[in-house]
Amino acid sequence: MRFKDMRCGDTATVVNVEGEGHLRKRILDLGITRGVDIKMVRIAPLGDPIEIELRGYRLTIRKTEADIVELSDIRRPGTEGSE
Repeated sequence: MRFKDMRCGDTATVVNVEGEGHLRKRILDLGITRGVDIKMVRIAPLGDPIEIELRGYRLTIRKTEADIVELSDIRRPGTEGSE
């Protein structure tokens, strides 16, 4: 799954950061590493950029940057604990 599969308020866990070079390093330097929970806060009206929350802070990244992050276990608000 990718960020494009998330809606505002959803939370997911980072499984892998793909890519190589400076883009991958930038994503890792921002704290988007394996095992981190990320919450989708806001999506710009045209879908780019997106605002996410992780490790107690918020950041804004472009869709092209977000596309190299693989996610799993997307949790939607109001559905936790209902299974």
